[in-house]
Amino acid sequence: MKTLAFVDCPTGISGDMCLGALVSAGVPLDYLQTHIDQLQLPETVQLRAMSVRKNGIAATKVDVRLPHEGHADVPHPPVRHLHDIVQIIAQAPLPERAIAWSLAIFRRLAQAEGAIHGIDPQQVHFHEVGATDAIVDIVGTCLGFDWLGIDELHCAPLPTGTGTVRAAHGRLPVPAPAVLKLMEMAQVPIYNAGLTGELVTPTGAAIATELATRFGEPPTMQLQKIGLGAGNKELPIPNILRLWIGQVDQLSAKASAQANTTQIAPTHHPAPQNHAPHEHPPHEHPPHHHVPDEHMPHESHHSHTTTEREAQAGRETVTVLETQVDDLSPQVIGYLYDRLFAAGALDVFVQPVMMKKSRPGHLLVVIADPPQAATCEMVLLTETTTLGVRRTDQTRLRLRRELVPLQLPWGTVRMKVAFLPNSDRPLKAHPEYEDCAAIAQQHHRPWREIHDQALVQWSQQQGCQ
Repeated sequence: MKTLAFVDCPTGISGDMCLGALVSAGVPLDYLQTHIDQLQLPETVQLRAMSVRKNGIAATKVDVRLPHEGHADVPHPPVRHLHDIVQIIAQAPLPERAIAWSLAIFRRLAQAEGAIHGIDPQQVHFHEVGATDAIVDIVGTCLGFDWLGIDELHCAPLPTGTGTVRAAHGRLPVPAPAVLKLMEMAQVPIYNAGLTGELVTPTGAAIATELATRFGEPPTMQLQKIGLGAGNKELPIPNILRLWIGQVDQLSAKASAQANTTQIAPTHHPAPQNHAPHEHPPHEHPPHHHVPDEHMPHESHHSHTTTEREAQAGRETVTVLETQVDDLSPQVIGYLYDRLFAAGALDVFVQPVMMKKSRPGHLLVVIADPPQAATCEMVLLTETTTLGVRRTDQTRLRLRRELVPLQLPWGTVRMKVAFLPNSDRPLKAHPEYEDCAAIAQQHHRPWREIHDQALVQWSQQQGCQ
């Protein structure tokens, strides 16, 4: 079974509305408070949940209470950069998924703010979204989705709102520039709900565009619970975010994914893992390296049967993660391969490089589907000595592949056959290494002889067709 969540936000989305909906859906407030305390923020943060009524509808309101609220003698937290926030989150002993999601949300925010101001994302000064309450909103939301065991998040189209809002840069039109940029980056479907005011905050927009796999109608699922999170506004309709949670079997989930919804492009969402609600998993800019168009998956980590992915073809978006290190023991690299493939990497490769101060090092490159990118990124951060990871999204053309058995005098070798786009005509074929190796060992013959014989026999059979 797969656990799905749908965010219904007719009056918008914000960080505190997400927290309220999650607590309403069953996430213990004490659980959130305990983990927020582990962020080691300079201020003491207290979460408070209460039941409120919005146009007669009961919903949960979660407030993030800080010591400087109402006290002029308590200094406000400093304006933070991305690296400050990354350090706060990455060093905390939180569930791995919550860390990866939180970091991905703030990186998306930095990209949006950097694009607006025309500066590098690392140089962005976070104002409202770098404040302590925004950090708590984002990390708390990620903790909540992890606790609920959400495998996939869907979201309704986002309402725009009208009017202006006061921000650090003065009064700004609604949607605020950062919100509008986040919507553009994710190609989010939007609409005018006829409501005045800021409906979607930068925090809410970043959460939705980073974690949602698609925007549109609710997914097909067996509905199990509803969480209602209250906002701060008084509107003609209840200012409530509704979180629908349900389950679906894998076949139904696949059909739901093909429904008439608008998918985010390019996707950057992390990949949740299916686990029980109370179980949690264990815890820069040289030229980019383009993905080879015909790159085959790493053989030693790939199934011997034709997978559903191999049987498909076309252009797709993949995420490329890379970092270089000059102080990593080569003994770790083999272990790193295993960890990355277990985390869902499509491929991993390492290149020797010469780094600054003439130090020999390694360039580590990981190719992953966007949903698995955040998990792979966390593996690089925790299993290597690197202090940062670069991320790019690239488009690659994947040829359809099939494994075709070929009978040789000594046994059967499977040929990995690739086909031209939109064609059933084979373009190239290559014998499976492990099949050739097994036959070579069994019959005490050179591996190369088995390999070459397979290529010759395959070529002869194709020529006779």
